[in-house]
Amino acid sequence: MEIGGLPLELWRLILAYLPLRDLGRCGLVCRSWYDLILSLDNTRWRQLCLGCVECRHPNWPIQPDVEPRSWREAFKQHYVASRTWTKNAQDLESSNCLYLFRRKKDRRVLYVGYGCEYENLRTALASANIYDRIILLPGVYEEQNEITLKIPVEIMGQGKLGDVALLVCIDQQCPTSRLCNLVFMPAWFTPVMYKTSIGHVQFDNCNFENGQLQIHAPGTCQVKFCTFNQSSIHFHNVALSVLENCEFVSSENASVTVEGSPTSDKNWACKHLSACAKSRNILFNASEASHCGPGSTDYFGNGLSGVHLRTCEIMVNSDQSYLLSHAKSQLLGDKASDKENEINGNIYRCKEEEAMTLDTDYSDSDVSTISENEDDEQSVYKLSYHSHGLSHMLAKSIHCRPQTNRLLTLQGDMSLKSLQHELQRDKELQTLVNTIQGCLIRKCLFRDGKGGVFICSQGQARLEGSIFRDLTYAVRCIQNSKVIMLKNDIYHCKASGVFLRLAAGGLIADNNIHSNTEAGVDIRKGANPVVLCNKIHSGLRSGIVVLGSGKGNIRSNQIFGNKEAGIYILYNGNPIVSGNHIFQGLAAGIAVNENGRGQITENVIRENQWGGVDIRRGGDPVLRSNLICCGYSDGVVVGERGKGLIEGNTIYGNKGCGVWIMSSSLPHITSNQIGHNGIYGVAVFCRKDDASDYLANQAGNENFNDDGEAANWENDLDSEDERFSSRRPMNVALIESNSINHNGAAGLYIKSSEALNIMANAIHANQDCGVAVFQSTQLTRIGNNSISCNRLSGVNVEAGCRVELRGNGIYDNRSHGLTSKGDGVILENDIIGNRGCGIQLIQTADMKVTRNRIQSVHDYGIALLDLSKGLVQENTIFQGKAGSNILQQVSNAEDCIVQHNKLLTFKKKSDVTWTLENPPARPYIEGCTRGVSSTQSTQRVATVTTRIAARVEGRCHNNGSIFCTIL
Repeated sequence: MEIGGLPLELWRLILAYLPLRDLGRCGLVCRSWYDLILSLDNTRWRQLCLGCVECRHPNWPIQPDVEPRSWREAFKQHYVASRTWTKNAQDLESSNCLYLFRRKKDRRVLYVGYGCEYENLRTALASANIYDRIILLPGVYEEQNEITLKIPVEIMGQGKLGDVALLVCIDQQCPTSRLCNLVFMPAWFTPVMYKTSIGHVQFDNCNFENGQLQIHAPGTCQVKFCTFNQSSIHFHNVALSVLENCEFVSSENASVTVEGSPTSDKNWACKHLSACAKSRNILFNASEASHCGPGSTDYFGNGLSGVHLRTCEIMVNSDQSYLLSHAKSQLLGDKASDKENEINGNIYRCKEEEAMTLDTDYSDSDVSTISENEDDEQSVYKLSYHSHGLSHMLAKSIHCRPQTNRLLTLQGDMSLKSLQHELQRDKELQTLVNTIQGCLIRKCLFRDGKGGVFICSQGQARLEGSIFRDLTYAVRCIQNSKVIMLKNDIYHCKASGVFLRLAAGGLIADNNIHSNTEAGVDIRKGANPVVLCNKIHSGLRSGIVVLGSGKGNIRSNQIFGNKEAGIYILYNGNPIVSGNHIFQGLAAGIAVNENGRGQITENVIRENQWGGVDIRRGGDPVLRSNLICCGYSDGVVVGERGKGLIEGNTIYGNKGCGVWIMSSSLPHITSNQIGHNGIYGVAVFCRKDDASDYLANQAGNENFNDDGEAANWENDLDSEDERFSSRRPMNVALIESNSINHNGAAGLYIKSSEALNIMANAIHANQDCGVAVFQSTQLTRIGNNSISCNRLSGVNVEAGCRVELRGNGIYDNRSHGLTSKGDGVILENDIIGNRGCGIQLIQTADMKVTRNRIQSVHDYGIALLDLSKGLVQENTIFQGKAGSNILQQVSNAEDCIVQHNKLLTFKKKSDVTWTLENPPARPYIEGCTRGVSSTQSTQRVATVTTRIAARVEGRCHNNGSIFCTIL
């Protein structure tokens, strides 16, 4: 009959009465009839699918309210799956001529129940032939002894799920069987409801109550649309099994246990199950919708349900005057600055408990004493110094407007990589994903119990698209086991969400892990997983914890909104952390504590409440090429006994200090761009914050015991990993080759009780002194630095401090070039163009000033005042506009020796121009490469110091870290 003979609506009404077999025949008539049958998807096909007692809603139990793409396709999959247990089975051969007698398609159906031929299951099984179907009428069937399945059969309950209950223990000893629409409960003599150690068993639409399923190799199983209520399933050395669309509720232990390495002895079903797993691979199936969809976000977290996120405004290709004026309004709003005018120049004085700043609305050109507003006569006194050894670093801090192509390159390099991109570039990871099978758990729901999946003793499992919620833990993988976790949702666990220890490994990728009581991911005791492209957020403790010699490769994750550190590394934890975005945490972005290590590279760490990176108590990481910006406290904190290599990072726009260091630590800080931070660029303090307070708030209450085990880490540490130990030994904290610019207070503030080396840094245009030494009982060496255009003095040394200044260039600062009240040596420096005196020694200063080149345009080259004493000799002093060279007004001239200095008077009629030569302008660094990283990533990050600007609110709370102020 032609389709056009009746309206389509009438055809659909007629076809809705056809059974399944007739619908299939209609679809084979012609193309028009086929399209007509397809148009019944939301009517007849939906009715057939939901009316089938062998299955449930296609998206049950995770999303039962979400319609499938095609009801017909979903029903087809159910129909085919219900017959695979026979189609893939091998015929039982007892003689060579058995192939002549083919099994009939029509199997016998045996009915069991009241009024039927068979009253109980045992008698029906005794009469059944292979592949017969046994239908149990509604009722409760209890067996007092174990039932043995010796031939393949199908056992099905009649009616709705729950009408047929079996109180049995079944031992399968045949190649295959299928059980459907049944409720299993344990018999009185054993908690085991079903077990097999030989063949394949398929469960469809069953409930399991208060018991266990046991599958031993070479046995296999496929479980679909089943509910496990206070029940569990145990796999022992199973090569491959599949759990799909199952619900696990109120388990007293782990809901699924996978134990032992997959055996090489496989049964007939492994080939079928392998094909099934590959055809539904959630990783490579582009059409598969991610279950984490409701929690999916872009880089900045837009679209995350139930999570309030803030953003950090990044200004590019724009003037930074807004940034500076914004900082000014915050800084000046805190309290008024105390200033004094001394000796024809502004002397900056600061109380020990206060950090003062001046106006911030200035540009680099405004700071220079030789500005455009000066008269032409003054310009003839100018000495050129722009070709000194750190001029390349200075240029980067002056030219703040970014080039569009370079900025786009930076943004592209530090953007989050997709999972597909990571897999394409990592061949070893592809091999890992393709080789690990074991137990496949897909689209299952684990809720309201103790454990989700437990993998031990070299077991292997794959978890895809499942939900784990309101458990004690979601996944626990130990003892050299491997797990692949893809696109799962893990939340509201009472302990850690994912827990790996004892050399466990695998891949944890593209999961949404949030709102757990302990860490989202816990890695310890030699575990070494790949944690890739996950969203780990809103945890009540840390996002990821690595401890007890745990390792791991943690990359391209979004880690945000956790109450403690985004990543916490301690007790010899040694992961690789790269390419992550760690933001908006309520504590530190990354904390490295208790001898933790690790290589932390190319991460974006922003908007965290405490330090972007916090290192202390023996922590010794490599921190390289990270963007640490817009934090509400300090960028990098190196606390008590902290160590580490901090190299090539951009530390930008943090409200506190760029880098905050305790004097009891030994970091190596090199080649970083430290700019536009609210207080100091780099601050070194002797005051020890209370480490116990830090631990209690940061992560000290983390439950590091495993089910009550004693955490004897000192006796359980693996041997030292030498992967990242090829660094120079450090006996003194070293700050070298950094660009420290445009910070809200001093560029480098020192209040230390230990020795410190400050070498080859460009310290430029900071709101206070370039270098302020307020306390230094041990010698502070300041060598080969460029200190220029700072708001107050280039270098300020307070009374009681010991310093050695050698080979520095101190240029164009708005107060004195160098002011000292302390002791030490000033040797071979260029101190040129500062608005106050070149060198000013006041109060009880005792300095040896030798072989320096000095010029002050408006003031004295050298001023010796009060009770100062020392030796001033062999210096070259260029005459300034004021015509003053040396001022000596001391109480005891015998203690202050001034001799053999060279005074150069400017002659207007002379054609000879003053220049800094033999040597050229300082700092003079041979090759200009000292302390600079040779890696491409370091160079890339180092070239973008001021190419990103952020709106920050700077406040000088005190001389310490904002971190300590919070405590």
